[in-house]
Amino acid sequence: MAGHEIPEPADRKRLADSPAVPEAAPEARHSCDPAFRHGVVVGFDGSVSSERALAYAIGMARRAGSALIIVHVANRLPTTVWAGCEPPVFVDVPDQRTEVLGLELACAEHLSEVPWILVERGGDICHELEEVGQEYEADAIVVGSSQGLVGRIFGSVAGRLARRAQRPVVVIP
Repeated sequence: MAGHEIPEPADRKRLADSPAVPEAAPEARHSCDPAFRHGVVVGFDGSVSSERALAYAIGMARRAGSALIIVHVANRLPTTVWAGCEPPVFVDVPDQRTEVLGLELACAEHLSEVPWILVERGGDICHELEEVGQEYEADAIVVGSSQGLVGRIFGSVAGRLARRAQRPVVVIP
């Protein structure tokens, strides 16, 4: 059966013989705190619907005996260079809201029931929530439903996230 064997590339053999590679690979893949792995990710921006989602996620994490990863996605505005017709560039807008939310959450008594962290990201909300869920190997992502006109026109965050996420998405009305 020698004709059916697939030879390994020379690079792979060299890497397999190296003792440092197996130790470095898990660290690069799991850079998050292990205490929060397999937790519940919840999107939070301080709105009423995100407060309801947070309350549900706290109960879900408490019942599962896991941790809570609260994600606030900061604003990023697209800007384009009109004259040069270059592709859009995203500019980070300073967002002190994350700091304010962190202080409010730190004072909240209902969060004392579960271990939690606040993660700030910038970019597309759906992408960032799924990215955090993937980093922490989250069991679920909890979000509040959209109430505004923009969500109805362009599609809600919850709807877009439910279509593209690789883990269960719970939408709280």
